[in-house]
Amino acid sequence: MCYQFRSFIWDSDTHLKSHEERKLLRKLDFSILTIGCLGFFLKYLDQGNLSNAYVSGMQEDLKMLGNEYTYAVTCYTVAYAIMQIPSNIIIQYIRPSYWLAAMEICWGTFTFAQAGVRTSNMLYAFRFLVGFFESSFFPALLFVLGSWYTKTELAKRIAIFHMTAPVGTAFGGYLQAAVYKSLDGHHGLAGWRWLYIVCGCMTVPVGFATFWILPDTPYTTKAWFLSEEEKELAIQRVRASGKAAPVPLTFATFKVILTRWRWYAFVLGYVLYGSSCGAGDYFGIWLKSEKFSVVDRNLIPTGSKLISGFCVVLWGFLSDYTGSRFALVLCPLIYGLIPNGILAFWPASQGVKMFAFMTIGVQLMTAIFYSWANEVCADNNEERAIVISSMNGFQYAVAAWLPIVIFPQTMAPTFRYGFPATWGLVIAALIAIVGIQVLHTREQRKKRLNRDTNLRPGQLHNRPEASASLSVNTTLF
Repeated sequence: MCYQFRSFIWDSDTHLKSHEERKLLRKLDFSILTIGCLGFFLKYLDQGNLSNAYVSGMQEDLKMLGNEYTYAVTCYTVAYAIMQIPSNIIIQYIRPSYWLAAMEICWGTFTFAQAGVRTSNMLYAFRFLVGFFESSFFPALLFVLGSWYTKTELAKRIAIFHMTAPVGTAFGGYLQAAVYKSLDGHHGLAGWRWLYIVCGCMTVPVGFATFWILPDTPYTTKAWFLSEEEKELAIQRVRASGKAAPVPLTFATFKVILTRWRWYAFVLGYVLYGSSCGAGDYFGIWLKSEKFSVVDRNLIPTGSKLISGFCVVLWGFLSDYTGSRFALVLCPLIYGLIPNGILAFWPASQGVKMFAFMTIGVQLMTAIFYSWANEVCADNNEERAIVISSMNGFQYAVAAWLPIVIFPQTMAPTFRYGFPATWGLVIAALIAIVGIQVLHTREQRKKRLNRDTNLRPGQLHNRPEASASLSVNTTLF
């Protein structure tokens, strides 16, 4: 009865798992999710603190004019896009625990260093370095999660991992408000400078912990907390779920990837979706234009982040429970038409615009999108690594220049190019998502036809499981 209840609220097949498998999953959850959530929380805290600092005195102290804030964001984004694909190639040869620990220690160090910036040019350089070192964390953790967990387990865990992004951004608002109240002017430093000091001191220790706790992948793990039997069980689990074992990367590998539809469809769909999610980043700037206080500018947007964090987890649990990836990618994005549409038409009512900004994060279903890609590409380990890193990398590559074009600070706070553009991108993303589903369904149908064609009639009826399947199909059709 206890396991059946856990199956309802956690993994739908918990009651079917052995004691040893449940114990293995507890260890994996504790290690991967702990390191993943802490690291991603701090990644978004360190990424988002620029916005908090900007509206809390940085703009005035550094005499930032025109589009200099957008340029600082772009420096980060360009660097972040550069290492997406290389990082997932690197971890095919270097253990993820080594690589990610080094990257996290470096980005924490340069986050701390931003407390000393004196000019916009110095800020650009530090934001570039922070983005460069942060870039490996998200795609590499997605690959690690997809390497260990099965279809009934994956989406909710990626959702919990990804939920820490909006929570980290929200916490940045609370942290900046607290720092501004308690430390502004302390030892002659402005409150926004103290924000960078506090964030850097939080990040570096987690980098060292990553080295000891992250268990790498089932085929490369040397985790001290897993027994040899548990390591073998992990490999058996992923083999049974259809996940391919790693093989060396060659030119033939890339030829296979680039002659299939998967890379093109998932990258295009995700770039359109990711680009459609940018409107919420300008909530604080709108609040500043409405004469809200410094504290309110930092605190009010946290409500939007907490709503999106809740929805990210909700969509993940529903996706694992129902077994549907497509529906839980499509439906949240359909809702996104409402808040993006409100901002596109920019009504006079302050309350309506507040509603749009507060609920725009409901459309975030990133975890389900990546779970979908992980599972569609499960039969090719290297394709899976390249596809999921390319999705994020190309989205950030577009994000490096798109905000400059559609969200120039000189058009704040109405952004008459930006908000209508994100509304249009939601529509384009919906079309692309339907296209992915059509292509995947057609691919699955071809595989079934090929499998049935390759079996002689005698072989088909001599296999018990095939006979049962045939019996079911006869009954249904």
